Amino acid sequence: MTEPVGTMCFVESRVDRTAQLTALPVERTFVYDPPPLSGSLHLRAAAVLEGNWTGVSTVPSRGLYPHQWSWDSAFIAIGLRHLSPLRAQTELETLLAAQWGDGRIPHIVFNPSVPLDAYFPSPDFWRSSTAGRTAGAPRTVQTSGIVQPPVHALAAWLVHCADPGLSRARGFLAGVYPRLAAWHRYLLHRRDLGGGGLASVVHPWEQGMDNSPCWDAPLGRITPAPARSFRRADLDHGAAEDRPTDLDYGRYVRLATDYRDGEYADGASEFAVEDPSFNALLIASEHALARIARELGATGTARHARAERLTGVLIERLWDPAEGMFFCRDVRGEGLIPERSVSGLIPLLLPDLPRDISSALVRTASGPHFGLGDTTQLPPSYDLLGEAFDPHRYWRGPAWFNTSWLLERGLRLHGERARADALREAVLETAANTDFAEYVDPYDGEACGATGFSWTAALTLDLLHERPGHGVSGTVLGTFDMSDTRD
Repeated sequence: MTEPVGTMCFVESRVDRTAQLTALPVERTFVYDPPPLSGSLHLRAAAVLEGNWTGVSTVPSRGLYPHQWSWDSAFIAIGLRHLSPLRAQTELETLLAAQWGDGRIPHIVFNPSVPLDAYFPSPDFWRSSTAGRTAGAPRTVQTSGIVQPPVHALAAWLVHCADPGLSRARGFLAGVYPRLAAWHRYLLHRRDLGGGGLASVVHPWEQGMDNSPCWDAPLGRITPAPARSFRRADLDHGAAEDRPTDLDYGRYVRLATDYRDGEYADGASEFAVEDPSFNALLIASEHALARIARELGATGTARHARAERLTGVLIERLWDPAEGMFFCRDVRGEGLIPERSVSGLIPLLLPDLPRDISSALVRTASGPHFGLGDTTQLPPSYDLLGEAFDPHRYWRGPAWFNTSWLLERGLRLHGERARADALREAVLETAANTDFAEYVDPYDGEACGATGFSWTAALTLDLLHERPGHGVSGTVLGTFDMSDTRD
């Protein structure tokens, strides 16, 4: 069996080596021969993932996020595959085991051993096994009722590429493919609330960028839940000035309550937004599903064609040529939301973007609104020149490592190697200096939120395994450059 070009793994990847790795002395020489000074960073990142591993999945952080989160697990698996392909497969299998009958993958899978008051909203708020019965919620595990961005098929394909032999022996792709296909059907049919072909999010938490200014206008229509009706556990672990406001939280709770009380039926929510990042990740994962289908003996042609068609729809509905970026569309309101978010740059990771659009996105990312490679260390989550910009408040300005990783992949994919290399080095340096922070001040890299954050550690590992100066390889975004994994 021939491994994909650029694959870097331990001598025996079928053995779960994560725990063993973290016990090794720093001076140990690894078979992939990391560059000088990166070995200790590799060990530190591996130690974070080992410390956050529960036995079947990885928590984002032990204190603030003590359960399994959907898109976190996808990003975690992408990095974890370099340590233990088996553990990376298990990460995704655990998440998918909690899938609902209608195809949705819930954004949280709750650990029953964690006290109810450790996180809000807790299982007794969501009531998935009762309120979600009509939608096919599982009865043996408690979950939330909303979703998160669909990175999962991309993660599954990359995990497979890390050790195709192990994947085939375990039937990994054959097991996850039907669930991933059902997940995409749910988004493309049940969530096409605007009728134009794109998926809509019905809660800010679904898009992943919880308190982005992009939501301010549509959230303004929502009457907040009374503050006395809930207790925010997040403030026990983070500074209030770094977190969403109480008013925002009241609106989040109101939306989630109404969705739950409507038995998680789609279509009635006052909040419905077509988001560029969410849909770009769906398109990327549709390409990945095509690769998985080919691995399993099908052609994958229809899925590639669907991804190409959806790219055209994304451009038609969300692209603003005058501004040089993509914008959210308020399905219940009046068209595009005029707020510049990093979400509007994420479609750069798509392979079928016309050259003029990819070039415009690079100019916008490097310009005064995001300052990439100029005024900022890492790309901010929101417009540096926007009135709502705040360098410390969650998704209203701070830089995040997952969006930085996605932009690095997109830059590399579209031939911007020098910019990609610079961003890669900035991500690695910032992760090292902040003890793998959840997010950082985009200007000076000051740590915000939790430290020892799992996706930061995982994506650090992935970037350590990518050689600077090279294009996208089969182990990075093989679904995009169509490289094959063959025996």
